Amino acid sequence: MDFYSFFAAIENSAIGTFVRETLNALPIINVFHVVGLSLVFGTIFMVDMRLIGLQSVSRPVSRVAQDLLKWTWIGFALAAVTGLLMFAANATTFYVNLQFQLKMVALVFAGLNMVVFELITARNMAHWDNERRTPPAARFAGFASISLWVLIIVLGRWIGYTKGFNFSAPPAGDLDLDNLFGAISLVQTAVG
Repeated sequence: MDFYSFFAAIENSAIGTFVRETLNALPIINVFHVVGLSLVFGTIFMVDMRLIGLQSVSRPVSRVAQDLLKWTWIGFALAAVTGLLMFAANATTFYVNLQFQLKMVALVFAGLNMVVFELITARNMAHWDNERRTPPAARFAGFASISLWVLIIVLGRWIGYTKGFNFSAPPAGDLDLDNLFGAISLVQTAVG
């Protein structure tokens, strides 16, 4: 099976069809995606600002991270699940979309930045945890993280304004509460 066939199968799956064709499913899922991304970026931004030395400099880096990163992972899980649902709705279009491809590359680099920070830079955190000015590698990780997450957000918003997406809505008429409650149930299942 080639990549296109694989992504076409995802798009034509029950989930892909449901998300694409159910009234208000995409907007509801998108709202939760933005909430998840806001949690991710907001919490990471605060940790990165501490690494850079522009925020919470009187607090240990480890404490700032400990206080916030559980919310980062909750937000990341929400953003990942909702992102996968939106991807399923138009997988063949996302697959060839340059902004989507660049966003995925930026996500990989953000993940690599985190791994390098955790495995190398943070290994010696006990020596600089309470310092107002963190080592250059920690500051670089903070700058890189903020830059990559801003790029991810910009590219994510840009995707929605590129041509080729087929977000067909049912004909105008009475609100189909079964479909609306189905979408809400789907989101609750994904989150819960």
